[in-house]
Parts: sequence; structure tokens; C-alpha cells
Amino acid sequence: MGMSDDAVIGRGLNSPDPLVREAYMLAYDYINYVTAKPGVPLGPAPTHVTAALRHSGDELLVRFPIFFRRWPRVFQDVTEQTACPTLVSILDEHFAPNRHRDLAWSAVLSVFVVAGQLALHCQDRGMTTVLPQIQECVGSYVERVICPEIRDKGGWSGFISRFGQKQSLEDQVMMVCCWSLLLLCVGILTYFVWTRRKT
Repeated sequence: MGMSDDAVIGRGLNSPDPLVREAYMLAYDYINYVTAKPGVPLGPAPTHVTAALRHSGDELLVRFPIFFRRWPRVFQDVTEQTACPTLVSILDEHFAPNRHRDLAWSAVLSVFVVAGQLALHCQDRGMTTVLPQIQECVGSYVERVICPEIRDKGGWSGFISRFGQKQSLEDQVMMVCCWSLLLLCVGILTYFVWTRRKT
């Protein structure tokens, strides 16, 4: 007797393996994030890794918009029945050259970004019923192909280090200025106290 669709969809989120569970959480959260309707609050990212994915996906869109322009053409013939097989085919083609080399975090990021673009394409064409299947499909792909590669690399912590939101240059300059001002104030106060003691 086979599993129902509801039993299959979402089972990765209940995996006893935290590495795998995070992979599915990334897939579900990112696709929910990119397909969220304007004005409808999605809430904060559920984990540090999902926050890093949201941030890096947004940054990729701002810095390299040309990367996103090609996907509508690639997905133009996709239907509800072919969405997941098309995604897996693209991902397999993308990862084939990387199979015998160290897995780059940028390649991992691109898996989720491409899946997000497919989800957006399907949503724009009224195929919203396929979105949970895409989430499960990319989660399963990451579990099968990526999780074994990153298990010995400390898991998803490397993804956070690579793509987590870092302070902007302006924030860093402000922090340096604040510390410099604080040190200056301490120096002036120390000098003032020292000269008062001498008199």
C-alpha cells in the first residue's frame, strides 16, 4: 500500500537527522519566501541557515539580475506534471561537473535559487498546486546529493559562514568610529582625573 500525497509531502521536515531536516526546512522556507504575496507577512526565518538563504538569495537578485532573466525561457514549456522532473534534470546537469570535486557553497545556493525561480514561474502561471511538490522535490534532491557531501564539513554551519548577513561597510565604519570616540572619551576622562589629582 503506497503513501498518500500528504504523507509524502513534508516527511523530510520530520527526519530524525538534523542535517536532512534543515535541508527540507531550507526548501520549504525559501519557496514560501519567494512566492509570498506582497503585503502578506511571512514572519522571520525559522533558523540561522534559512535566514542566510533568504539574505543571499535577495543579494543575488540585486547583484546579478541577469542570472534571473534566463529562467522564464528555460521554464516556458513546464507543466504541473513536468515541473519536478525538469528541476531535477537541471540540477543533475548543474551538479554533474562537481561530483568529483569539493562542493562549493555557491553551487548549493544555486540549487535553492533555481527551485525558487521555478516556483515563481509556476505561481505566475496559476500552477500553485505544484508548489508543495517542488518544495519536497528540492528537499529530496538536497538530501540525496548535497547532505552526504557536507556531512563531514560541519553540516550547514559553512553555509551560514559563507552567506549569513554580514555587517555593511557603513555599519563597520560606524562601529569603529563609536569605539574610537569611546576610547577618546576614556582618555580625556583619565587625563582630567589625573590632572585634578596633581593639583
